[in-house]
Amino acid sequence: MTTVAEHIVTALADSGVRQVWGVVGDALNPLTDAIRRDDRIEWVGVRHEEVAAFAVSAQAQLTGTIGVCMGTVGPGSIHLLNGLYDAKKSHAPVLAICGQVPSAEIGTDFFQEVDNDTLFADVAVWAHTLSAPAQLPHLLEQAVNAAYAQRGVSVLTVPGDVGGLDVPKHTTTPVFAPTTVAAAAPADAVRRVADLLGGDQAVTLLVGCGARAAREQVLELADLLGAPMVLTLKAKEGLEHDNPFEVGQSGLIGNPAAAKAMDTCDVLVLVGTDFPYRDWYPTGKTVVQLDSRGEHIGRRTPVAQALVGDAGATLEALLPLLARRADRTHLDKAVHAYRSWHERQRALLDPHHDESLLGRARAVFDNPDERIRPEALAAAVDRLAPDSTIFTSDTGMSTAWLSRFVTMRGSRRLVGSYNLGSMANALPMALGAQALDRTRPVVSFSGDGGLMMLLGDLRTAVTHDLPVKVVVFDNGRLGMVKLEQEQGGLPEFGTELDNPDLAAVATAMGLTARRVTDAAELDEAVAWALASTGPVLLDVVTNPDEVAVPPKPTLAQGWGFAIAKSREALESR
Repeated sequence: MTTVAEHIVTALADSGVRQVWGVVGDALNPLTDAIRRDDRIEWVGVRHEEVAAFAVSAQAQLTGTIGVCMGTVGPGSIHLLNGLYDAKKSHAPVLAICGQVPSAEIGTDFFQEVDNDTLFADVAVWAHTLSAPAQLPHLLEQAVNAAYAQRGVSVLTVPGDVGGLDVPKHTTTPVFAPTTVAAAAPADAVRRVADLLGGDQAVTLLVGCGARAAREQVLELADLLGAPMVLTLKAKEGLEHDNPFEVGQSGLIGNPAAAKAMDTCDVLVLVGTDFPYRDWYPTGKTVVQLDSRGEHIGRRTPVAQALVGDAGATLEALLPLLARRADRTHLDKAVHAYRSWHERQRALLDPHHDESLLGRARAVFDNPDERIRPEALAAAVDRLAPDSTIFTSDTGMSTAWLSRFVTMRGSRRLVGSYNLGSMANALPMALGAQALDRTRPVVSFSGDGGLMMLLGDLRTAVTHDLPVKVVVFDNGRLGMVKLEQEQGGLPEFGTELDNPDLAAVATAMGLTARRVTDAAELDEAVAWALASTGPVLLDVVTNPDEVAVPPKPTLAQGWGFAIAKSREALESR
């Protein structure tokens, strides 16, 4: 006979699942024992369930296939929540299998009992409890298919006494349906958009990750319209490299050229993006939005014309209806402004920058302790990392530096908590990415605050032979919070971190590690880290006072920042 646990594990393995992440315990024992006996699935035991959920969220985003994690009764399942919310907001298909108290104890306020169906109601597109073997394979099919169809999280709860029960003799094998057919927007809607774009209005494109598979079509659209292309952070992958129309990102991590390209256009065309920051959308523009999800249309800014369909298929229908514009003024101005801004930023990358006359003057204000500039660290990794590297980044300043100085060229991939915005995601996501292919380079841009939150799972890299390269932007700060406080005119408070020597900690945990404090050693240290075998941590002591100026700084922000810095000087120096 086959048990419930064996049936679930066999079905997942048959469908191509090769890893399950989690922490073992009580109600999960029948399931983890079934995994132990099926050599097609690797159990990746982590030190905190949140890491498991982040890891499989990254795997699902990178592969488009179901990621599977497990949490046991009560607290074990609760710990999954943050990573599962990341999967939800990243539209990643994930299955969480959660333990529950024995069936007879459900509803009695038993030790560690939690109502999982209620607990996961907001994060999951599907959440149900398996109460009898006869419910298989139907509940498992519904769970996986719902995750695929709605690109979200499904939670299957298995009580401790149910996993070991035998399933009925003729229980069929589950059938999962991971694929969907991409369809273009309706022809009449495409024609209306073509008519709108047929004039001489200045057009700017705001392009998101929903267009990554439509690279050729998006580039052709920009060329035909003479339109600069603002990319969301998640669209860097696949659309940034060799793109003569690209002018960087918008939002707090963006640049003035991208902001101006949006402010000076007449028509703003959104392609495959649900860019969430309303304050960064220009006003008074005619907006066209192309998205595969109809519920996203008009959610951020009023839309004049809507196209609901696959980006590539819809653009294939639209492009033949457009004529190439001769006037490239709007495009040329935006690209020139972006390149000029980029050159000014690159001046900071010289390790001797702060020794120049201008550098010394600036350093008195923003680098009084002569620490390594984070821009230089990001750029060094960009130069030296292979074109096949998968990057992850913590939410905060490490993402800002990655956005500005790392190019997604070649087959590089990028994963982060860019919709949920959680701290501590970079290391877990790097572990998940590395487990997919232990021979592919994976680099985590970790903030010191984020790394310290889930520090214990550095050991997971050692335990499971995951050769991730953890690059730590060690500025002793919660840097993004510091920036937010200062822009509001507040002196820095509560953001300072009394970190240990992170390289020494990593060494004690079994990683190869090194601490870098001299900018002149930066390139050599990064090259050493990337060339080393096994998991490596590079602890780079960076400048905590580096100013990531917003693309459109307001007078209030500037005045607030000046006040904050003067208060800090009076109080701290």
